[in-house]
Amino acid sequence: MSDFSQITEALIKFRNERDWEQFHNPKDLALAVNVEAGELLELFLWKNAGEANPEKIKEELADVFAYAFLLADKYNLDVKDIVLEKVRKNGEKYPVEKAKGTAKKYNEL
Repeated sequence: MSDFSQITEALIKFRNERDWEQFHNPKDLALAVNVEAGELLELFLWKNAGEANPEKIKEELADVFAYAFLLADKYNLDVKDIVLEKVRKNGEKYPVEKAKGTAKKYNEL
């Protein structure tokens, strides 16, 4: 069993013990990812990056991951597979010889 499967199983067990699946439809899970990402961003608001509290960052990042994993599960997506596929696609869009050291978007390279 992969680490990602263990995470998803733990999240589902936690959710099901509380009868929360009824609230975890794809739309609301996507909204929850966005809300939690906003809470993560808020930790950096009006601060230098080094001033953000690492413990709070850890908590909010875990929330983002948790809802993303649950959303992936709703669509029977393997988190490892979809992330590695995205890295591969980004490698095609951002070849090292053009993208190295620049923050330009792929269509500006």
